[in-house]
Amino acid sequence: MIKQTLTPAFPSDDKRWRIVETAMKRSNYQADALIETLHAVQEAFGFVDESAMQFVSARLNLPASKVYGVATFYNLFQMKPAGEHTLSVCTGTACHVKGNDQIVEFLREEYGLNPGDTTPDGKLSFIGARCVGACGLAPVLIFDGKIVGKLSVDEMKQKIREWVNDES
Repeated sequence: MIKQTLTPAFPSDDKRWRIVETAMKRSNYQADALIETLHAVQEAFGFVDESAMQFVSARLNLPASKVYGVATFYNLFQMKPAGEHTLSVCTGTACHVKGNDQIVEFLREEYGLNPGDTTPDGKLSFIGARCVGACGLAPVLIFDGKIVGKLSVDEMKQKIREWVNDES
């Protein structure tokens, strides 16, 4: 008897799924292409949601738990759409010691944001980064990809307020 496997359908009619499919095809649908495939999803859609993880799991013949584990382990993968602007706060040891823990609390109190949240108006996303590798600049904030470091806690708060108000 011939075993017939069904190719899972794209989660939607969105043509960007073809980009993801091409990335998987390039690697011959090998399981070790998981991170590259998740990058393709992230680049195409801006985030990796549950339906994307299920699709990737089926196409690469991997357990959904493995795909979810990888997608949630690396902080560069977003699980929901990001805001217009992104503020990343390094939470590595050097940055934590230099006051970024206070910035995390400030963002919670001032803007109602926890790591991974986006403001209701979709303007600002807050990401907690485990370490950005710029310990010599601690404490480090990243404003839309631009690294800012060596500021006091009060200077960081002021910089965030100015940036958020300028971007409104």
